Amino acid sequence: MRVTHLGTAVALLAATLLVGILVGSAGLPVGGVLKALVDRVPFVDVDSGLGVIDENVLFELRLPRALMAALVGGLLAMAGAGYQGVFRNPLADPYLLGAAGGAGVGATVVIVLVPGDPGFGVPLAAFVGAVFGVFLSYALGRSAGRGNAATLVLAGVAVSSFLAAVQTFVQQLKAEELQRIFSWILGGVGTADWYQLGLVAPYALVSTAVLLAHGRLLDVLSVGDEEAASLGLSAARVRLVVLVAASLATASAVAVSGLIGFVGIVVPHAVRRLAGGSYRIVLPLSLLGGAAFLGLADLVARTVIEPGELPLGVVTAFVGGPFFVLVLRASRRQVAT
Repeated sequence: MRVTHLGTAVALLAATLLVGILVGSAGLPVGGVLKALVDRVPFVDVDSGLGVIDENVLFELRLPRALMAALVGGLLAMAGAGYQGVFRNPLADPYLLGAAGGAGVGATVVIVLVPGDPGFGVPLAAFVGAVFGVFLSYALGRSAGRGNAATLVLAGVAVSSFLAAVQTFVQQLKAEELQRIFSWILGGVGTADWYQLGLVAPYALVSTAVLLAHGRLLDVLSVGDEEAASLGLSAARVRLVVLVAASLATASAVAVSGLIGFVGIVVPHAVRRLAGGSYRIVLPLSLLGGAAFLGLADLVARTVIEPGELPLGVVTAFVGGPFFVLVLRASRRQVAT
């Protein structure tokens, strides 16, 4: 990986996190915020000059929200890159392949049927639903047209529509939870806190480690299954491991943020344009780029109609919708040639 690409991605993410922390209805001084952050470093004692209320705003509202946006964006973008490597399909992403829809069904079932705070049950149910959604899409695409780009996208749309119907049926079973479920479906990180970050962190760490470790193997798979087998690589095993890890990443993100589409298409394609197509580069840069992208999207969501707030999924759709059309047209031209 080129050091310049990694350094640029890290710098962009750091700048996005800082802006996300500084911008808000309660104006916080830049110097005070920086000193307060440094003061939290072990064995460092700095007087930030911030009052109790300002520190609560910084550490209990803005910082968890900025970190959650970065975490969710990074997971979705990296999962999208992983799906594209498994299926060798530039149109594959968590939303189109039914993983997000399946995770949404699983999480909704837990919210509706489990009394009180379901805790770790939400990401666990979302993971099961995500794997189920991807499996249905892949099986349907394979049976209809051997999993090529067009049939896989159509299968994903069909499965996502079916899962949306199931989710609607489930949520009608408990009408008093409709507002909570709808706000979750539209996507957002406005309610993020340290508890939620701790809840999703183990899933995020495992899925990230597995996907990053398989970058080189995905590069081998990209040249074809026969060539991979000649090198002693089990294509089926690699695909299964990456598929499970990408589904876990998707489920973790969806469980805490709701359904946020297009991140898994926009970011990996931008990374490929800028840094090349090797998955050893695409996966880590998608992680960093997705974190920065969703952090900026969340900043737009909470400032463009201030004091109101747009659902985060609406902002990403404004960017991702036209981008998806461009990717689809490019894919069609490659097929034609």
